[in-house]
Amino acid sequence: MSSGAGLDAGRLREQLVDDGTYAALDVVDVTGSTNTDLAAAAGRGAADRTVLFAEEQRDGRGRLQRQWVSPRGQGLFVSVLLRPQVPPSELAWVPLLAGIALAETVEGTTGVAAGMKWPNDLLLGSGGEWSKGAGILSEMVAGQDGMAIVLGMGVNVLQQRDELPGGTGGLPTTSLAAEGADVDREEFAVALLTALAAVDSQWRACAGDVEASGLLARYRRLCWTIGQQVRVELGGDSTLRGTAVDVDTSGRLVVQSADGGRTPVAAGDVVHVRRA
Repeated sequence: MSSGAGLDAGRLREQLVDDGTYAALDVVDVTGSTNTDLAAAAGRGAADRTVLFAEEQRDGRGRLQRQWVSPRGQGLFVSVLLRPQVPPSELAWVPLLAGIALAETVEGTTGVAAGMKWPNDLLLGSGGEWSKGAGILSEMVAGQDGMAIVLGMGVNVLQQRDELPGGTGGLPTTSLAAEGADVDREEFAVALLTALAAVDSQWRACAGDVEASGLLARYRRLCWTIGQQVRVELGGDSTLRGTAVDVDTSGRLVVQSADGGRTPVAAGDVVHVRRA
């Protein structure tokens, strides 16, 4: 049953707060950015695993301040405030962990083939014909209770192909509906946040060790960038070309050049990763 009906905050709280592991949850009709709103809430001391959904964002953004189009009632626009007690060196994994939850939820609930373009894009499709169906943005926030992370996800759910914006990062855009999935936004929201809580809990239980927790292996399985010939734009005129061969324990993409040398690149250093 596909549904463009509004998200019901009461039903979501019942499943994700009362019967789940989240501390608080709200749904707003329209806002500039759920990430911006939760960052402000973090500064006021909002609890770990506070959730904010918006039916529409008017200033949604992706990595490096790129615009994210968020039409009313057509997608899932959600941010989660996280206060994980793990070593600071492991926090770069937060958007990748969200990618695990997102891709596995899509696979498990819709049957649509899903994977991740490192570091933060959900890919949908098969046979090498991939399109971007969602983006992930995590931001560090300093507040009265120490450092927190605001994790935002924007998923294209109900848009038809003629309603989708132009492509970004060298990829066309798509949605779950455009890939043939019949999705209820509220049911998908519950499944996604339940999966995210499970991945987050597993990560925290291992003090952020993605190898010991098994999360590194899960991300590698889902990372469709691995095995591709890539061109990594590092800013300015600096470009790295080669084969993406791995994602390491620090969450960096490892690129092997023609001479066999391997270079790990961190998400914060990268402007674009494109298939060569």
